[in-house]
Amino acid sequence: MYENTYPDKRFRLTLAFLKKHTSGNEKILDLGVENPFSKIMKKEGFEVANTTGEDLDNDQSALKNNDYDVLTAFEIFEHFLNPYTVLQNVKSDKLFISIPMRLWFSPAYRSKTDPWDRHYHEFEDWQLDWLLEKTGWKIIDRQKWTNPVKKLGIRPLLRRFTNRYYIVYAEKIKNA
Repeated sequence: MYENTYPDKRFRLTLAFLKKHTSGNEKILDLGVENPFSKIMKKEGFEVANTTGEDLDNDQSALKNNDYDVLTAFEIFEHFLNPYTVLQNVKSDKLFISIPMRLWFSPAYRSKTDPWDRHYHEFEDWQLDWLLEKTGWKIIDRQKWTNPVKKLGIRPLLRRFTNRYYIVYAEKIKNA
């Protein structure tokens, strides 16, 4: 079973959530270039295409021109300056988004070496919920989980009890 195949807690829980809400026969467009989780989805039998690295804040043509039944956006929305426009241009009626949640004890992530690897948005759950509502989506299911790390200190201790990841499954509201 996949629970033992993928040691990363985030991957195990994301896969279980995806399988809970999809038939497995739907075509998936995964935002972002191919990544470890899109490879897992393919290994599990999902038909997955990825976007090609274009700046999705400025160019949503991949959302408009690809053939897909489900859009997945796993840990990419925090990198967008303009997630509102991205959500407005989704063609499918099904959407999965996971985000790292904003933590009160840790600043937003910003790579010191990669100018593109930074979090513009670190959402609280209600902020992502509101964004989805404003762009015509209804949340059907949601889940949160912690991300404990094997280090000593106050922050690692807080990570054992504070939810870090938030995932939602949403469907497009007709005539929205």
